[in-house]
Amino acid sequence: MSPGLPLLVACALRIEQAALRSGGDRGPRRAPEGYALLRTGMGPRAAERAVGRALAEPGLSGAAVLATGFCAGLVPGMHPGDLVVADETRDPRGTVPCDGTALLAEALARAAPGRTVHTGALTGSDHVVRGQQRAHLRATDAIAVDMESAATLWTARGTARGPGRPVAAVRVIVDAPEHELVRIGTVRGGISAFRVLRAVLPAFYDWHRSLLLPRR
Repeated sequence: MSPGLPLLVACALRIEQAALRSGGDRGPRRAPEGYALLRTGMGPRAAERAVGRALAEPGLSGAAVLATGFCAGLVPGMHPGDLVVADETRDPRGTVPCDGTALLAEALARAAPGRTVHTGALTGSDHVVRGQQRAHLRATDAIAVDMESAATLWTARGTARGPGRPVAAVRVIVDAPEHELVRIGTVRGGISAFRVLRAVLPAFYDWHRSLLLPRR
């Protein structure tokens, strides 16, 4: 990888963007050169448009891309504030494998001690998933679902030149099987997820830095 490899971190919602911005303000770690935070808007189509435009800019054309924000967990026993590291993202167009999953999971465990980090497939949806739809997605061995990660990484890989760009996805669970959004615990779960997302930005920098190391 080039020493000048930029990093594009993409999220959908204003509250996610606020968490990431405040995380960058609070920590001692500085963002890498070429770092950009993009709010795409909600849904896969919005993510495709926003990420495609961002990666067309000269300064970001070769950027590594990390999709992040909140998600719904699919595995019983998950809790709001747990972290999900995708080893792949899925949507109807296919599967995109992620880079540096194990390293990213280790960095997240350091950044958010006491939080459980889950690794597995992250599936995409164009709507909020509840009830039987959640059970159906779990039957595919996906561990979490959100609306933008798969579209973000599909667009990132599709616009890459040469051997391809590094991609990853990290999500914080705000909605889990025993803690659905329609229940009373929603607000508390949302606050927990916000605090975790605010804390994990240094792990994204660690992932990015690992891409610059010589391959053995």
